[in-house]
Amino acid sequence: MGAKHRILLVEDEAKLSKIIREELNANGYDTDIAADGLEASKLFNQHAYALVLLDINLPYKNGFVLCREFRDQNKKVPIIMLSAAGEIHDKVEAFNIGADDYIVKPFHFVELFARVKVFLKRSELPAQKDKIFVEDMEINFLNKTVTRAGVNIPLTAKEFTLLSLLAKNRDRVISKQEILEKVWDLSFDTGTNTIEVYISFLRNKIDKPFSHKLIHTKPGFGYYIK
Repeated sequence: MGAKHRILLVEDEAKLSKIIREELNANGYDTDIAADGLEASKLFNQHAYALVLLDINLPYKNGFVLCREFRDQNKKVPIIMLSAAGEIHDKVEAFNIGADDYIVKPFHFVELFARVKVFLKRSELPAQKDKIFVEDMEINFLNKTVTRAGVNIPLTAKEFTLLSLLAKNRDRVISKQEILEKVWDLSFDTGTNTIEVYISFLRNKIDKPFSHKLIHTKPGFGYYIK
């Protein structure tokens, strides 16, 4: 693995945080634990973390406040939210403020660690030094930027990855299963509507402000760009 990845685990349930840290450490990661929002802010400011596991219900500062704070300070660090709340509005809020993933408690540790590995592996990949053009949209892989008709469109890391997959396969319908495998690195459907949520995010940013739609749905099959 080379140099150890350092992970910040923000979780106020002592028993759960102990188990997660033991498993992360056993898999070769260094893990710092914060039991409340103030401690989490302090640690995040003191260290360069490769990934953050962030509970929502925390003393002093909740996970939503921390996510905004962390994202303002670091645009790239992967943030995985952990919460007992599985309602769609909680997930939408988490994604809107910069979370990369959202796992509902109780969760299988196998799934959690699979997602941790996915984000850490992705952060090590070299940036592609090229661009893709679709109509009046430009995707720049070197700078991780997207513009349409000369207008800059800010995207989260996950939105950028999903848009890139669709653009690289222009005119080809991408199934939900393929999106799960290539964007979330999951070989199984978790039964959530995460993909639909992210497609909606992209449409609001990529299509809604413009007269011509680029992102399309083929009902029962998947999504495509043309």
